Amino acid sequence: MYKKVYLEITNRCNLNCPFCIKNTRPLKNLNMEEFSYILNQLKPYTKYLYFHILGEPLLHPEVNEFIDKGSQDFNINITTNGYLIKKIQNNHNIRQINISLHSFDPSYKIPLEEYLNNIVTVINNLKENTYFSLRFWVNNKYNEKIISILSKAFAKKIELKNGFKICDNVFISINKEFKWPSLENDYNTKKGTCYALKDHIGILVNGDIVPCCLDSKGIMKLGNIFHNTLEEVIKSNKYEAMLKGFKNNQKIEQLCQKCNFLNQ
Repeated sequence: MYKKVYLEITNRCNLNCPFCIKNTRPLKNLNMEEFSYILNQLKPYTKYLYFHILGEPLLHPEVNEFIDKGSQDFNINITTNGYLIKKIQNNHNIRQINISLHSFDPSYKIPLEEYLNNIVTVINNLKENTYFSLRFWVNNKYNEKIISILSKAFAKKIELKNGFKICDNVFISINKEFKWPSLENDYNTKKGTCYALKDHIGILVNGDIVPCCLDSKGIMKLGNIFHNTLEEVIKSNKYEAMLKGFKNNQKIEQLCQKCNFLNQ
């Protein structure tokens, strides 16, 4: 059993954030037939699905139908930039919504207060049964303004610190900006471990199975969910070598050697 599986229901995005590694794959949305097939394949392996790798999941035209279908057997978690949050404002089948507030940029033509008010509206609609993680990056220039607006909206002095509880089921998460692993990164080490394969895997929108949500280009592809069973993937030489390596503090794959996520 995996603690979670990351499932990319679309690799399309409504933003063009400078910190994003950017999608270089053909644009695609999962259709309901593909989604249902993947759910059936994953049932023995996890109870938690995260609609997240690249792309904005709320951009998917059937996102609410996917949530409703998936929630019959899984706990559904969504990571979003928050711009389309009102699309799910009445969906009570979501376990957790992670909102990347560092995605805000005035160039997208929506004022900060309107952006945050939409988010607060959805929080108030769903917070009884849904967890919310409001994500900040330490050095984001809008942090102070965001905290001011949220403090007013929730009638509470909010502190920008990790784990701060705004109200029941609503929390702040603050971290440093991370650097995506890339074969072009200067960072390189063969020493290190990872949670990949031990407690999670990822599935790209075309069905490619990857070790983690940071392999956004499918460089370490382990198989394809539409052509291989997960049992076949787990028993493959590549999977076993990577997992054994992590257990022995060794990074086998080149992209892993270029990843500094756990040290950032």
